[in-house]
Amino acid sequence: MMSEEESYLQEIHIEYERKFFFLHHNLGAEVHWLFTQALSALDSELYLPACTSFINGIEASLRITMSQIKKPCIVTELDNIPTLSNSLLLAAQNNGLPIEALAFPEESLFLDNLNSKKPNKTDVEIVRIRHNLCHGNFLEYTNTDLGGGNYFFTPECCRPLAHQLHDLCREWTIQLGKFRKELFKKPNQI
Repeated sequence: MMSEEESYLQEIHIEYERKFFFLHHNLGAEVHWLFTQALSALDSELYLPACTSFINGIEASLRITMSQIKKPCIVTELDNIPTLSNSLLLAAQNNGLPIEALAFPEESLFLDNLNSKKPNKTDVEIVRIRHNLCHGNFLEYTNTDLGGGNYFFTPECCRPLAHQLHDLCREWTIQLGKFRKELFKKPNQI
């Protein structure tokens, strides 16, 4: 059995590991701070900023990594790299990025949707959520439990999504960190 002091130290260690998780995976400051701030927002029950920061972290990590694959150097501009979309994910997949880590646990059609084409194109879930949240469409998160037209939206309606995005970003960070470590261990790389 642990002493009170050992238990306290273990709690501090666990909290430290959780708080600084995103800093230890070779993503670069321009990315890991988006995830770290998202986690801080989540811990403060600021669910909308948490969701958008997690999504921005995913988008930034993809765009920066794709830019560095094209030209291995410090990225100073992303204008030539598309924003988060099925096409960006396909390009990332073609460059070996572990994009399957961006599939939600219940998203069994991730690869089918990723490869879908117009007129039957379907965005993968992370792209669909990104488009909705970044364009102010929170309607699917409206609480309808009271029925009879008594619908309402509060940021707490996005709590489950914020926690799902946190879990998804942790796995993405691990997988992308491994990819980047391998990619940039070659001579003359970043």
